[in-house]
Amino acid sequence: MDEQAQTETAVGLGEALGQSEVFLEFQDRLSRVARINRPVLLIGERGTGKELAASRLHFLSERWKGPLIALNCSALSPTLIESELFGYEKGAFTGAEQRRIGRFEVAHGGTLFLDEIGTVPMEVQEKILRIVEYGTFERVGSSQRVEVDVRIIAATNADLVTLAKEGRFKQDLLDRLSFEVLFLPPLRDRKEDILLLANHFSARMAFELGREEIPQFSDEIVSALENHFWPGNVRELKNVVERAVYRSDSPVITEIVFNPFHYSPGEHQIPRQENRRQESQRLSLEELLSRPMKEAIRELEIILLRKALKETRFNQKKAAQRLGLTYDQLRGLYRKHYEEIR
Repeated sequence: MDEQAQTETAVGLGEALGQSEVFLEFQDRLSRVARINRPVLLIGERGTGKELAASRLHFLSERWKGPLIALNCSALSPTLIESELFGYEKGAFTGAEQRRIGRFEVAHGGTLFLDEIGTVPMEVQEKILRIVEYGTFERVGSSQRVEVDVRIIAATNADLVTLAKEGRFKQDLLDRLSFEVLFLPPLRDRKEDILLLANHFSARMAFELGREEIPQFSDEIVSALENHFWPGNVRELKNVVERAVYRSDSPVITEIVFNPFHYSPGEHQIPRQENRRQESQRLSLEELLSRPMKEAIRELEIILLRKALKETRFNQKKAAQRLGLTYDQLRGLYRKHYEEIR
């Protein structure tokens, strides 16, 4: 594969499965904005399907005949990302033996998906902003303007608003990328979809293995799947289910492993977050008041957040209402205490 072919990295259409209200609401919002020729910002945890959402945005838009090009910004060093996005001229730097076309030019007439946009250096953000505003840029090592017609879809799991306030992300660029902001729901908020997705992945794995029977899950395993916290979301579910199917000699799945790094027989029924909750001891009020203020506040936040999430079956919108917080405030607390509550 030559350099040009390596540059033209496309995104597949993939699949989007779900029947939960939160999933269908997200798909409806996505379909509405897909036809509007404006930038879209996708916010979501790892494994929630940001690349798949970008694919659907492209193929539901008027640009569907044009290219869909992707770049994972976090996979490149700051010194390489500029030349990868904008290309470079021959002799622009040591090793630049010929002109190379960047991803913006390859995506002309189509869509460019910038994953992990929050990791892009400030100087590169400035050039992206110029493209969004004027549709022009210069290749590295050139002063000649290049015009492109590209729709940008950006994705991140970072808090770009906070990064902008801290001066680590350009506010002007954030304003222009966020014509619409779509929040991808985590799998724990899509409980009605877990078994649907699990059956889908198990059937595909059985087909891949050449098995005639479609695997079924025991009631115990169904309960374990539906109550797992799924920090890796749909990607994690796919791995867990496929691993269980290939390891089983029976068409009924009775054993499943959530964490392949910490596995011992007989421990598959209890999701990791339940183990954590059983191991943790709730502090008494007296113990809480005896601690330094910052530490006590932190412990109280964790206790209240964990309780609200448990009572709402990890529906973050409902948990926010229960705590008297906005959804964004709860999300901030959740990210802050993620390791303690998962």
